[in-house]
Amino acid sequence: MGEKRLKAPGQVLSPLSALQISRVRPRFSLLMPLGLGRRKKAPPLVENEEAEPGRGGLGVGEPGPLGGGGAGGPHMGLPPPPPALRPRLVFHTQLAHGSPTGRIEGFTNVKELYGKIAEAFRLPAAEVMFCTLNTHKVDMDKLLGGQIGLEDFIFAHVKGQRKEVEVFKSEEALGLTITDNGAGYAFIKRIKEGSVIDHIQLISVGDMIEAINGQSLLGCRHYEVARLLKELPRGRTFTLKLTEPRKAFDMIGVRSGGGRPGSGPQLGTGRGTLRLRSRGPATVEDVPSAFEEKAIEKVDDLLESYMGIRDTELAATMVELGKDKRNPDELAEALDERLGDFAFPDEFVFDVWGAIGDAKVLTSWISRCPGGATPCILGVWSVFVGPVLDHSGVSGPHPST
Repeated sequence: MGEKRLKAPGQVLSPLSALQISRVRPRFSLLMPLGLGRRKKAPPLVENEEAEPGRGGLGVGEPGPLGGGGAGGPHMGLPPPPPALRPRLVFHTQLAHGSPTGRIEGFTNVKELYGKIAEAFRLPAAEVMFCTLNTHKVDMDKLLGGQIGLEDFIFAHVKGQRKEVEVFKSEEALGLTITDNGAGYAFIKRIKEGSVIDHIQLISVGDMIEAINGQSLLGCRHYEVARLLKELPRGRTFTLKLTEPRKAFDMIGVRSGGGRPGSGPQLGTGRGTLRLRSRGPATVEDVPSAFEEKAIEKVDDLLESYMGIRDTELAATMVELGKDKRNPDELAEALDERLGDFAFPDEFVFDVWGAIGDAKVLTSWISRCPGGATPCILGVWSVFVGPVLDHSGVSGPHPST
């Protein structure tokens, strides 16, 4: 009788069975810039790592308690509740100077990412200098930091020509902004116009700083390199050992949008990001809010002005630590606990607190204005500034609206 009930047409699975079946297959998918037309051959871009092991215990298509057959009590054969589904993320990548397209996955931090790229292109992992997102150019605004959009295309820049340059430190400030790749390489992110370094044509943005006066800097963080450069005595000559990224042949006819023609609008349009952390596993998060973007930008500017470095991952961590703090003292305690190695001065912490607060006020003000920021700015001008100018006789009458 049990077998007849199992084979009866129109049988409806119990809610528990339907729930378990729905958990086997993820209900979302990611669109990558390449390989969209070959769905049968290409592996899925988002997979459930735990779907396969879980299928054997669901009792789907087998006699058991859920189907009315088999022996045992009503709870026999049921697996424990499965853990949270972990999406398997696959990213497309190329070498910035030109290469076939590779697919990488299974990394949780920047160092592992570089290892996967090196494995895909059969390179030593130490050859990867840094990565940019959605452009093959050495564009520091597109530098891969602590977050990767789920649809971003990764371009890896590898070591090219090595060079040694002698620099005379005629001023205290060299005009360099230093960042690092999170895997032991510090490089030049920005050169201030008219500065000491700006007059040396051999030094360029993207150059990795291997050594200063013979002292190796491999494995040093950006703030350590910036400190060494700042401590060099004025009026002396020092030697920089640099490595520049490998370049294509004059960058002629190289990919314009980071993918095949027609894929440009798809790049970087995902609403999620993969957050890479120096400590702990990578997590998939929503894109930063308007407040977070503005606060991160302000804190990154403070890092450059105080310490001579730019690091969006560090700035994002500081904003994350400070956005729910009630006063600068709480922020200072949180920074000391999480980022004590940086030894931030008190005035810097106070400015960070102010920058986070300003970003909150600005984004809150803009969000309440219909039409965005521009109408709000015009409204403030017409209400406060315009009458003052009219009263002083500086401006003429306003046209009627």
